[in-house]
Amino acid sequence: MFRPLYDWVLRMAHHRHAIWLLGLVSFAESSFFPIPPDAMLIPMVIARREQAFRIALVCTIASVLGGMLGYYIGYGLMQTVGEWIVHTYHLEAKLAEAIHAYQSEYGTWIILLKGLTPIPFKLVTIASGAASFNFPLFVLLCCITRGARFFLVALLLKRYGAPVQQFIEKRLDLFAWAFLGLIVLGFVAVAVL
Repeated sequence: MFRPLYDWVLRMAHHRHAIWLLGLVSFAESSFFPIPPDAMLIPMVIARREQAFRIALVCTIASVLGGMLGYYIGYGLMQTVGEWIVHTYHLEAKLAEAIHAYQSEYGTWIILLKGLTPIPFKLVTIASGAASFNFPLFVLLCCITRGARFFLVALLLKRYGAPVQQFIEKRLDLFAWAFLGLIVLGFVAVAVL
């Protein structure tokens, strides 16, 4: 079922504009888009293992820049754009909890830990702005957590890419459903926890 999409993504990973598209998705995911950049990052690194760290760097920089937009949405546009995004993803209660947690001096840990998980990063960035979290510290923490996430994926795929690719291709439907499940789980975790 997912084979044509997988083959298309691998082909697109070689397209001359693929890296820019990955950057766009990574930017958007940190502020308003629901799909994590891993959906493109993993196939791109598998297809271009020699450029694994360059791909992770683009993903990281774009994610941090998107996080800065998310911060601004929470800080300066909460009454308009921020409320629309939070309402669209049904995160009203979670945003209130996150803002309270930031005010309880857990903001640093929230950014570091949730930036590594499939929990939608846009909630973290918007809540950081809404809570007026220290902006330079926010940017530094985003660089650390998003860089760790994307470079770890790149490192593992660069080192073990061929066997991983064979393993994934043999069980493509299972991995595709698992990936979709992780996305849904991320949103459920935000709604429930």
